[in-house]
Amino acid sequence: MKYFHNKAELIPLIEDYFSKTIDTSTSNPSTHPTLSGLATHLGFRSMDEFDLYESKGYLKNYLKMARLKIIAYYESRLLLPSPTGAMFALKSMGWDGKADKIENVTSIKINLIETGPKPASSEKQIRIENPNLKTDE
Repeated sequence: MKYFHNKAELIPLIEDYFSKTIDTSTSNPSTHPTLSGLATHLGFRSMDEFDLYESKGYLKNYLKMARLKIIAYYESRLLLPSPTGAMFALKSMGWDGKADKIENVTSIKINLIETGPKPASSEKQIRIENPNLKTDE
């Protein structure tokens, strides 16, 4: 498995990868950052190796930041006219596009604020004010 001895070995490789891949002046897919492209550039032999190093490696926080940068890139592509590819890529990275989930909610407090006149309790309380409408007086 690939092993980096210090951040001075890893950080320049990550920066080099992003300098070569994030090019907004072209739509060529080879210039877009991907997790597998990053893993290959860093010298990992598989995504399993990359994932293992990212979860348990000495410099895991730098790989987590690199992954986050790739996710941010694809999130920005959601604003383009056809974001289907970006959505697919994000979903494959575990992103679901939903707001944070709230778990273990036992109660919700709702405060009602009354505004305007109170509703009528019967039809007799309703008065129609229309000058064109003739009523029996």
